[in-house]
Amino acid sequence: MTSTLRPAVATEEEMRPGRWLALSVLVLAVLLVAVDATVLGLATPYISEDLKPSGTQLLWMGDVYSFVIAGLLVSMGSLGDRIGRKRLLLIGATAFGLVSVLNAYATTPELMILARALLGVAGATLMPATLAMIRNLFQDRRERSLAIGIWGAAASAGTAVGPVVGGFLLEHFWWGSVFLINLPVMVVLVVVGIKLLPESRDPAPGPWDLRSVVLSLVGMIGVVYGIKEAASHGVSWTALGAAALGGAALYGFVRRQLTLPVPLLDMRLFRDRGFSGAVLADLLTILGLSGLVFFLSQFLQLVQGRGPLEAGLAELPAAIGAVVAGLLAGAAARRHSVRAVVSGGLAAIGLALAALALLDESTGYPVLGTALLVVGVGAGLSFTVTSDVILGSVPKEQAGAAAAVSETAYELGAALGIALLGSIVTGVYSDFTAPPGTPPEAHESLGGAVETASGLPTHTAEALLDSARAAFTDGMALAAGAGAVVLLAAAAAAWVLLRGQHLERP
Repeated sequence: MTSTLRPAVATEEEMRPGRWLALSVLVLAVLLVAVDATVLGLATPYISEDLKPSGTQLLWMGDVYSFVIAGLLVSMGSLGDRIGRKRLLLIGATAFGLVSVLNAYATTPELMILARALLGVAGATLMPATLAMIRNLFQDRRERSLAIGIWGAAASAGTAVGPVVGGFLLEHFWWGSVFLINLPVMVVLVVVGIKLLPESRDPAPGPWDLRSVVLSLVGMIGVVYGIKEAASHGVSWTALGAAALGGAALYGFVRRQLTLPVPLLDMRLFRDRGFSGAVLADLLTILGLSGLVFFLSQFLQLVQGRGPLEAGLAELPAAIGAVVAGLLAGAAARRHSVRAVVSGGLAAIGLALAALALLDESTGYPVLGTALLVVGVGAGLSFTVTSDVILGSVPKEQAGAAAAVSETAYELGAALGIALLGSIVTGVYSDFTAPPGTPPEAHESLGGAVETASGLPTHTAEALLDSARAAFTDGMALAAGAGAVVLLAAAAAAWVLLRGQHLERP
């Protein structure tokens, strides 16, 4: 079955006069999440220096947010359909801002990991609620396509604003300040959202099945944790046990949804080839990109010696490309085809990552900046169109569940990407040859090596840093090559699965 989008006649009530102002509030929510995701990578060297986490703890700081949010997105999307998406969004935004304070003042690696996990709980309420509300605010499908493009562009703009603002703050204040920038955004979002956002919910949602919630959470976290452990430390009974527990829970979740009169997630959505193809494309795209993106700020700062603000500015091409491409993606898909735009965007990302597989310490910025621009353009094209396909495949009453599936694919891809490709980076890095007498902390992370070198004699410190930086760069290049393979495979899969998908022509 295909989900060809047909012209729809919107009623006067559906063509809300304040819908574009309401969209601006949803854009703020997207910015809140995007900024937080990007500033963590920029602040990582400073967090490493202050909290002194191990390499494993550093990875947990990066991916525990994704673990938790991936486990809760479906449940929260369904909860929004039941209690009201506006209510859930405002509660989540308030919690997101308050938990950001805990992140800012974390004093140990363990507390930072806990704070990131709690932030994942709050974040799980935001993204599906914003995308679902777009589905209900914009009944005209051409308007909805533009609104989704703006929504996606806002997420990309957040990736630009985060590093630049974060870089400025890191050069003038302590690292916790990068999390406190969430507070003013949250205040504006809540105050304005109360007045502008209309409430929407499923008129006949049925009960919120807590057993399904638990199965979803245990399943997602178990599977992702098992994969992470196997990638980081090799196959072990712990990794196998966690993956088996997670797989069993997910199997139970699917079986339960098929028997419930009103399921938490309607599994019949996946019978739509376009829906399934778009979800798979999103998951593979983020998986292929996440390992590189998470370590890019460390490469720019700790290998190439850029300051935090300069590193943030260096990442701008990706965001600029994604913003522009996101705004044009709908028109491009209508002019050509959905599969051509999505597959073309994914192939462009794959080729850019293949170029970055040749990365070394002396790679000039023109090469790096061009590759990032191509990555941004490809991501803007593919993500915008797949989001449109996913939302257009379901009735508006199920918008929260569909949006949650879309965001779950994104967050699961991020968690798996950091776990698998990130483990390639840390694995290659940990094997570098250090000068005799170097403390073991230097092998945990590049930030640890920089900290260790500050207490060593000049000659020994230079030898340590040269070896550590070379190993880190080799790991990043290998991760980029693996990501390229994933993206090119995703492009081929999208070409097959999205055949026959169309967006409405004006």
